Amino acid sequence: MSRTPAKSSRVVVIGAGIVGCSLADELTARGWTDVTVLEQGPLPAPGGSTSHAPGLVFQTSPSKTMTEFAAYTVRKFGSLEVDGQSCFDQVGGLEIATTEARWADLHRKAGLAASWGVRGELLTPRQCKQLWPMLDATRLHGGLHTPDDGLARALPACRAQMARAEGRGARFLERHTVTGIERADGHVTGVVTDRGTFPADHVVTAAGFWGPVIGALAGVDVPLLPLAHQYAKTEPLPELTVNDPRTRAGRPILRFQDRDLYFREHTDAAGSRLGIGSYAHRPMPVDPRAVPAFDDAPVMPSSLPFTEEDFAPSWQDSIGLLPALGESRVAEGFNGVFSFTPDGMPVLGESRELRGFWLAEAVWVTHSAGVAKAVAEWMTDGRPATDIHECDLSRFEDAQRSPAYLAERGAQNFVEVYDVIHPLQPMERPRPLRTSPFYARQQELGAYFLEGGGWERPHWYEANAPLAEGLQLPERDAWSARYWSPIAAAEARATREKVALYDMTPLRRLEVTGPGALDFLDRMTTNNLRKKPGAVTYTLLLDETGGIRSDLTVARLAPDRFQVGANSPADLDWLLRHAPSGGAESGGGVHIKDITSGTCCIGVWGPLARDLVQPLTRDDFSHEGFGYFRAKHTYLGHVPVTAMRLSYVGELGWELYTTADLGLRLWDTLWEAGRAHGVIAAGRSAFNSLRLEKGYRAWGTDMTTEHHPDEAGVGFAVRRDKDFVGRAALEEHGTPARKLTALLLDDPAAHVLGKEPVHVDGAPAGYVTSAAYGYTLGRCIAYAWLPPLSTGTGVDIEYFGRKVPATVADEPLFDPKMTRIRR
Repeated sequence: MSRTPAKSSRVVVIGAGIVGCSLADELTARGWTDVTVLEQGPLPAPGGSTSHAPGLVFQTSPSKTMTEFAAYTVRKFGSLEVDGQSCFDQVGGLEIATTEARWADLHRKAGLAASWGVRGELLTPRQCKQLWPMLDATRLHGGLHTPDDGLARALPACRAQMARAEGRGARFLERHTVTGIERADGHVTGVVTDRGTFPADHVVTAAGFWGPVIGALAGVDVPLLPLAHQYAKTEPLPELTVNDPRTRAGRPILRFQDRDLYFREHTDAAGSRLGIGSYAHRPMPVDPRAVPAFDDAPVMPSSLPFTEEDFAPSWQDSIGLLPALGESRVAEGFNGVFSFTPDGMPVLGESRELRGFWLAEAVWVTHSAGVAKAVAEWMTDGRPATDIHECDLSRFEDAQRSPAYLAERGAQNFVEVYDVIHPLQPMERPRPLRTSPFYARQQELGAYFLEGGGWERPHWYEANAPLAEGLQLPERDAWSARYWSPIAAAEARATREKVALYDMTPLRRLEVTGPGALDFLDRMTTNNLRKKPGAVTYTLLLDETGGIRSDLTVARLAPDRFQVGANSPADLDWLLRHAPSGGAESGGGVHIKDITSGTCCIGVWGPLARDLVQPLTRDDFSHEGFGYFRAKHTYLGHVPVTAMRLSYVGELGWELYTTADLGLRLWDTLWEAGRAHGVIAAGRSAFNSLRLEKGYRAWGTDMTTEHHPDEAGVGFAVRRDKDFVGRAALEEHGTPARKLTALLLDDPAAHVLGKEPVHVDGAPAGYVTSAAYGYTLGRCIAYAWLPPLSTGTGVDIEYFGRKVPATVADEPLFDPKMTRIRR
């Protein structure tokens, strides 16, 4: 909900590390000047992760959001000075490759940099050695140089932002230990410390690895795991000289990710030393409740004793890369504590259970100013300018919040922090966690499972391997061939020619009931829901600026009962925040319930879908008796189902829903009836290909809050003759300056996967969102955000450093008249 900036909003920020100081600066700059920052340690170096952070800022990430956070941090800290010194040393970054796999990945990362607007250049081993003369260039395949990266001077940046915030009215109070969070009627009212209570309208925990401790005081889950990370410094090295006397460090920060290492220079009166950070050691979880207070810590609370035996292999790897280190030694080191989450992303946003209680946790110095800006915008304006769905605290499923899950996934993220990770690569443990009722049958069919949201999700079935024999498919490169099988092509073909069963259980289902349900959903979404029971409507959730929060399918099953097909836990959170009485029917007329875990769904799609389903029911499943985007309750054999005539693969068919206890019986009923029609089970790999042939959008990938309906190609789902959240903002939008554009790769053998830069007239102009090979079309399909271009315009997609020609195409690419779905 939008908020008007007001100086009367009392804000208490817990933690005066780099995030807390940045947030105080951002809030006061926006007119919220009644800001109190509480810190348990002494200022300006209170002893948390900021106090020991090496300050590396590599901007490029697979996440556009995280790259934007880092880019803002670079710009902001570069504009700050303390004692005549910049708070950011723009020495650049150099990532080197000593394996073919890493060298290929650096080509991919150079593409990501181009997609997100970060300057980068691939270098030869000789050029790498020119930047870092200590390198053994004979070990290198090459490197990626990013000249705008560098070193954030975290503590000076804290000082600079503290001074600015204090100049606007904020206050910073050291040695105040938080002991409680006061609340009333579901809203935060104050913060209790060992030195008094501070009333507040908003409380932000920016406590770093102490976040779970503060969250527990508020009754709010903070899903992060503190882990120790080794950092060492060498003796002064004569080989290190400062290239620029105006900086405190000369050479680019260096990442040796093949051995989980990074290096940076430290220069002081004693000379220049090398700092070495290692992720190569075993995970070392830390209990934040057991960390000593500042005055009891040998050095500082976040600095634990250095375990030399864990660092010994990394020291040898360092010498192998930088032979001059063989004449030196480790002079000092520590195990520094910082935060990891199950997916490696920050945890941001306001708690729904305790309004006014905000999280800005699991944030590294790299992204600190960008995160603070986003949270400040969220608090003062009601939304951040940057899409933050990857960071939203509501993104985790309940099954992903257990202490055991946090420990296992957080530790694994530490281990993999510098690994080459494929975009489809799932976590290995804990699995299986969530399974559909069909799991046993899927195993029998040889399902190859990937994972999403804790769910086991079949991507193809080995039982269909015979169907792939003889298919003429282009050869794939090693990267696009990972987590892929030619069986997916056979499954797509079977869906187009016969009939297939798809497990759609992991897709989120909400039930909205009550006398106020229709009015509520009609106000919250863009399309017309005032239809008779049995209607299904594709519609959008927008925020107040017209950005797309989600896309939904809403089925009106009864006058006061709706089933909503949603995308993520954030959709439920958004609806509950806006519902009367928070979605509790008493007094509000609206009740909202997540029914995903208690139900299941099978998509039955293909030209023979009606032949399979109709004999199982007495109800009329003809086109005249059961039209497209309609729903009805029926029985298939012994199983009660809610059938919806929808299709995300562009073929005739239905989504069939039943309760979880009857799911296996539903599968077996359909499977037995389908034998005569050549039914198969098909996986997500085929599904993604088929959906792109039809141009169906995937929220979170193709469109987010940064995009509006018309430019995303979903303006047809907006009824401007009704009132809904975001309507006023849409009226102010002019002609779109960009468009989600369908591209067909010119070479039938070429592949891309997503997030690659797209070049128009030789210059980067946008980036790919979704991509998959269209088996029906015989070409790879890519959707990309680009300036408006005419059909037939040629572009180039950069894939691992190679330009792949593509052409703008009209959509949908397959069956534009919708005859296959509507028969």
